[in-house]
Amino acid sequence: MPTRTSSYKKIAVYLAIDLGAGSGRTLAGLYDGKHIQLEEVNRFENNPIKVNNQWHWDIHDLYENILNSLSIASTQYGDSIVSIGIDTWGVDYALLDQNGELLDLPYQYRDKRTDQMMERAFSLVDKRIIYERTGIQFMFFNTCFQLLSELEDSSLRIQNAESLLFMPDLIAYWLTGRMCQERSIASTSQLYNPTTKDWDYDLIKQLGLPPKLFKDLSDPGSTLGKLSDIIASKTGLKNTKVISVAGHDTASAVAAVPCQSPTPAFLSSGTWSLMGIEIDKPIINSESYSDAFTNETGVDGSIRFLKNICGLWLIQECKRDWSNQGTDIAYKEMASLASTVEPFRSLINPDNAFFTEGGDMAKKIQNYCHDTKQEVPNSKGEIIRCIYESLALRYAMVWDRLIQYTMDTPETLHVVGGGCQDSLLNQFTADAIGVTVTAGPIEATGLGNIIVQMIADSCIENLQQGRKLVLESSAIKKYQPTESLAWSTAREKFKKLLLREHTIKFNEN
Repeated sequence: MPTRTSSYKKIAVYLAIDLGAGSGRTLAGLYDGKHIQLEEVNRFENNPIKVNNQWHWDIHDLYENILNSLSIASTQYGDSIVSIGIDTWGVDYALLDQNGELLDLPYQYRDKRTDQMMERAFSLVDKRIIYERTGIQFMFFNTCFQLLSELEDSSLRIQNAESLLFMPDLIAYWLTGRMCQERSIASTSQLYNPTTKDWDYDLIKQLGLPPKLFKDLSDPGSTLGKLSDIIASKTGLKNTKVISVAGHDTASAVAAVPCQSPTPAFLSSGTWSLMGIEIDKPIINSESYSDAFTNETGVDGSIRFLKNICGLWLIQECKRDWSNQGTDIAYKEMASLASTVEPFRSLINPDNAFFTEGGDMAKKIQNYCHDTKQEVPNSKGEIIRCIYESLALRYAMVWDRLIQYTMDTPETLHVVGGGCQDSLLNQFTADAIGVTVTAGPIEATGLGNIIVQMIADSCIENLQQGRKLVLESSAIKKYQPTESLAWSTAREKFKKLLLREHTIKFNEN
């Protein structure tokens, strides 16, 4: 890239390192006092690697790509760069020894080592008590279950561990030499208590986990420190700070929801879909337990009361399989194929465990429809439409429960993240739920990361000002619901499908 440092003398530049499923990238947020302009500095692969039949982060290659990104940014923006923030998905972590050295490659959350770990946890502490302490939806990959699998393992990894760092914390540690455990990503672990706002050490001890791994927590917006001399020399960045942003990518994405409402309703749409509302205090009661809603911490101590829903993982996996078979279909073309076929021909439950693992996803969808005695989708368009309609109907079911926890039903659902580019799914979502859907910004996670850095830099005052800035700097599209008897009928069909599917053993072949 050419050097353009002189162009940015009056512009502050904030770098967001966002590590997503399949790829990572470094974004530069250029702030001129009125608007944020985003530029992609570098994009690189972020794929897990399989070692001894177990899935791990390819963390060393990833780190080299991050350093390369910082070098590119240094050439591009020079001394205009103020700070760096890092975010990725929740739950995954690294274990370090007393010398601060990595004990092994960090595991990736889809690894099978957590099989039966939920049952193991519930044998030690009652399931209801775990929820009452943490307010977190039970997912097989939560940090607490990953750590329990460490105890079951014959290796001495966890016994030799002195520190636990979540993945953004690990990258920040390697950049600065300083360790922290950031609150938003710690809250995804199912070991954090959102009521006491600290680690739940009683639960940690009851599960048999080493309390020494859990340190003092830092809040989004804390300054971790400057880049170490070695990293500064290697990248060309001098006097650049690393800010402990909302390290959980969903927390960063929600920070950029372009809404001035005190209780915005959001759908963070990507590999996973996360639907919820932002509130001041956790909601932990019998209803939220039965509905399996989660309470995760966000910026300024806010709570994201939400539900994890399988998202575009199904589309991504079908695309990957078809590409491996020699047919590469662009996402826009996939939507076009879906729009031309018969509606509501067949439906699936996106959250069924049958779809958790990758590979042969189109075949799995066909098998599910066969086993539930529906029309089997044969063409690519039929399979894609089945996924889109099923996702929208699942959103509607979660929405119906979510609004029971609010005094006033939100008039708008704000869809942010990469999935907001999918116009057909956005319209289906508006139709299925029956409220206005706004789509954008696409780069919500990067923008939320940058907003927190700007607040830490005293460039803007607070999150509300940051969200207003996002609204003024981004292209937002609206989708109005259309009255449709067909969607009402489909909603009833979907509910009946979910009621009977637990009696069915699905065919893998």
